[in-house]
Amino acid sequence: MKITTLAIALLFATSTISGCTDAPTTTENVKPTLIPEYKDRLDIYQTIELTADLSHLTKEQKQMLGLLIEASDIMDELFWKQAYGDNKEAFLASITDEKVRKFTTINYGPWDRLDGDKTFLTGYAPKQPGAQFYPTDMTKAELEASNLEDKKGLYSLIKRNEQGELTSIAYSEAYSEELNRAAVILEKASTLAKDKEFANYLKMRAQALRTDEYQASDFAWMDMKNNPIDVVIGPIETYEDQLFGYRTAFESYVLVKDLSWSEKLAKYAAFLPELQKGLPVHKKYKTETPGSDADLNAYDVIYYAGHSNAGSKTIAINLPNDETVQLEKGTRRLQLKNAMRAKYDAILVPIAQELIVPEQRKNVTFNAFFANTMFHEVAHGLGIKNTINDKGTVRQALKEHASALEEGKADILGLYMIRQLLEKGAIEEGVLADYYTTFLAGIFRSVRFGASSAHGKANMVRFNYFAKHKAFDRNEEGLYSVNMEKMSEAIDSLSALILELQGNGDYQGVDNLVNDSGFIGETLTQDLNKLSLANIPVDITFEQGKKTLGL
Repeated sequence: MKITTLAIALLFATSTISGCTDAPTTTENVKPTLIPEYKDRLDIYQTIELTADLSHLTKEQKQMLGLLIEASDIMDELFWKQAYGDNKEAFLASITDEKVRKFTTINYGPWDRLDGDKTFLTGYAPKQPGAQFYPTDMTKAELEASNLEDKKGLYSLIKRNEQGELTSIAYSEAYSEELNRAAVILEKASTLAKDKEFANYLKMRAQALRTDEYQASDFAWMDMKNNPIDVVIGPIETYEDQLFGYRTAFESYVLVKDLSWSEKLAKYAAFLPELQKGLPVHKKYKTETPGSDADLNAYDVIYYAGHSNAGSKTIAINLPNDETVQLEKGTRRLQLKNAMRAKYDAILVPIAQELIVPEQRKNVTFNAFFANTMFHEVAHGLGIKNTINDKGTVRQALKEHASALEEGKADILGLYMIRQLLEKGAIEEGVLADYYTTFLAGIFRSVRFGASSAHGKANMVRFNYFAKHKAFDRNEEGLYSVNMEKMSEAIDSLSALILELQGNGDYQGVDNLVNDSGFIGETLTQDLNKLSLANIPVDITFEQGKKTLGL
């Protein structure tokens, strides 16, 4: 038995007036059950044990890792509140089937993140585009017309006061107990850090959690170069806010640096200013100079929490997002090598066997997969952060479409960069066909995440654009092959289109592009079904934590 539409509406209305962030739930005597058509989706994630070699770390460094995992668990608690609501424990306890409960935990709620956020449990309403960041009865027009100074805030929730008027509350106030606990743990971890820059970053990040002032800690993180341990923690990405793309979600990654791989990557950052000048677009869209202090490093990730752990797993990080920090310092690009390798072995290679023509399968390589992912992150630093016509930052002007277009830009400019660096001899491994063919196989991998997320929309826009411009062919057996010359032409023309949309702050133009191309067509749906029939996992999930690591 499901809650009626009226009951759900009443639950929404009650939570809105009270300011509670509880998602609508089933009645006390009714247990949520799996909607039958989702039975075959419970195994779309392959479980991987998330480990790394920690033998080179000192006793103090291992203690520090334990503390960072504890702080990360608090970020996980907070993301549950932002994505679902306050009653996580009761919600999960109400699910009697263990496999369904695990699937629910992976999705941080009753909505399938890799199937357009569709509801997979009985008794739950569709997911709100604004998650729990906004009142459920609030329209976009209402917030836009309000006089709230903080309506575009990165670190606040929008609520209704007793009079029903929109108001905002800072994260540091709404989540004060949790954030103070996390801050104390980070400060304790800082006392174990021998590296002064890392100790300073941890202390400043702790202060940021208490004050919602993150820029100073972002600068400190940019200056932290040599420590073998790292943590990315706090409210960071805006993808969960699909209503406006304004508000950040809590997450964490605990990382151990791979020194040998990092050394190989260090040389590429120096090419950024030169590559910016050579972008295939009018010079007015490339007047900004990317920070030259950016660095590239490879890490083994040993813990994911919050937004980073929801649904599909991130395999590379490009931060900070603060435009001021980016222009002054650049960004740090962190490649999560062990997670990347797990996806390559379990997913990408089997996909190539099913969908790439036999003669091009040899061009699907881990080195190309690693490089495509890395240069995607590097490419976030190229292009433009502020509109050229006084519409503010690109993120503000494009609202909920900003993330999808930025991901599309990074994908396409990453390929542009690889082609340029191969021609310069800066990349010495492989040939261009490796990178293009691996990228095509990677589209099929990413498209299976669905078209609702920022990455999903970007994937579909790019796939449909490539198809229209004959960048690849599909034969009668449903196998794909790259057309090298036309692929390069499509990369250049799509790069120019995206950079112009961003620079102009053209919200309507991006809206048209997403509506026209951000969908999965019938032929592609048939091809993706082949992957399901072959039992190829859609993504991975982790056994992780102190016990797994032997800490």
